[in-house]
Amino acid sequence: MDSISLLLDGFATALTPQHLLFAAVGVVLGTAIGVLPGIGPAMAVALLLPVTYGLEPTAAFIMFAGIYYGGMFGGSTTSILLNTPGESASVVTAMEGYPMAKSGRGSQALAAAAIGNFIGGMLGTIALVLLAPVVAALAVDIGAPDYFAIMVLAFIAVTSVLGRSRIRGFASLLIGLSIGLIGLDQLTGQARLTFGSLHLADGIDIVIVAVGLFAVGESLWVAAHLRHKPAKPVPVGRPWLGRADLRRTWRPWLRGPAIGFPFGAIPAGGAEVPTFLSYVTEKRFSRRKDEWGKGAIEGVAGPESTASASAAGTLVTMLTLGLPTTAVAAVMLAAFQQYGIQPGPLLFERESALVWGLIASLFVGLVLLLLINLPMAPLWAKLLRVPRPYLYAGILFFASVGAYAVGGEVIDLLLLFLIGVLGFAMRRYGLPVLPAIIGVILGPAAELQMRRALQLSDGSLVGLVNSPMAVVVYLIVAVILTWPLLRRLLRRAPAEPREHTGV
Repeated sequence: MDSISLLLDGFATALTPQHLLFAAVGVVLGTAIGVLPGIGPAMAVALLLPVTYGLEPTAAFIMFAGIYYGGMFGGSTTSILLNTPGESASVVTAMEGYPMAKSGRGSQALAAAAIGNFIGGMLGTIALVLLAPVVAALAVDIGAPDYFAIMVLAFIAVTSVLGRSRIRGFASLLIGLSIGLIGLDQLTGQARLTFGSLHLADGIDIVIVAVGLFAVGESLWVAAHLRHKPAKPVPVGRPWLGRADLRRTWRPWLRGPAIGFPFGAIPAGGAEVPTFLSYVTEKRFSRRKDEWGKGAIEGVAGPESTASASAAGTLVTMLTLGLPTTAVAAVMLAAFQQYGIQPGPLLFERESALVWGLIASLFVGLVLLLLINLPMAPLWAKLLRVPRPYLYAGILFFASVGAYAVGGEVIDLLLLFLIGVLGFAMRRYGLPVLPAIIGVILGPAAELQMRRALQLSDGSLVGLVNSPMAVVVYLIVAVILTWPLLRRLLRRAPAEPREHTGV
């Protein structure tokens, strides 16, 4: 009950007119910047950090919270409408949201994403209030073998459910892992795949890879087919969800926080892994397998709810342990230190008003996010009516701006378009793009955790499976890999007696 009373005090702080204005500004800025390809909430918070020097800490962090959730939703907007994720957490949304938009259901996809963000964020923030000490304690006990096992699960899950064949999925994953190896070895300092270039010593930024594979690759693919397949006017669709859509989305909305919040709270977690797992889960539970890949609304509702809940989970370890698990949390940690505040176990005692005002502002920001963006779904969907040559020329422009803003180097633009050509080739030969992205994002982290686990066990492979959690995760991996074979055997088994009885 002590947490509830402190939260009520936080609402008294967050609901002042001044702080409500900062929350609304944060939501609008976060959504607008999240819509731009390649510029996600982390870059938005980093760009706005100097602007907040003159603000009091509470107002600054309330604005940051609005930018965080606004950026999460803004990234899903371009994923759905243009197949161009604004940030890595909304990569999965493009898999079903973009086909929905092309079939004239862009408004429904945006509405499912907005409500999913609201429900996931609300449940995740409630869990933040009630379970922060418990989740933080569990996160501390998770070791390198567990991290590596979870990442292997993400690799196997995403390559098993995407694309027309597993071979193409694993080929795409291998491409992503190879790109992730570029740079200096974190443990030995040895240069890998840099070809003597000092610029590649730090690796290729994930923003450049994601924007290149998705935005540039999609633009080149559309340009290659523009003359052969003239663009047809795309209907915008109704600006609301019908009863059939609600029956299909309410379960994914509620399942999302159960997946997203724990992963967000785990160090080295973030929203990428749980959104992938949410997509896999919803596809397994779906009764309409034939719609997946063509615009299944569950594939939008589940991952979006998961991503929003993961954002709340990220704040658990950042506030209670001072350990950022995402780029946004790292920037917010720098903002805390800018004000001379050190997140950690004593933060809730020393800066109680600030912390609970920030948590209360998360609830306020989510309500503002829903009120501002849900009525705008048809307006956003009208982006599809812009002639494709102008639309994709604009995408290439903003993609180039986003890539150049990463490091301010011309070579970043060259890398962007080289990776874009790679994305075009992957589409040409039927390789799914998503496994490559997850390989780039999680590959270096998986390698680091694997090597740590092997170091602790003096090089013995037993060190990778020496914890109960790792064993359980590997059993799940084994089930995913063998499930198609088991399903075939189960189908053939009852068929044999029927053949004998017919004779």
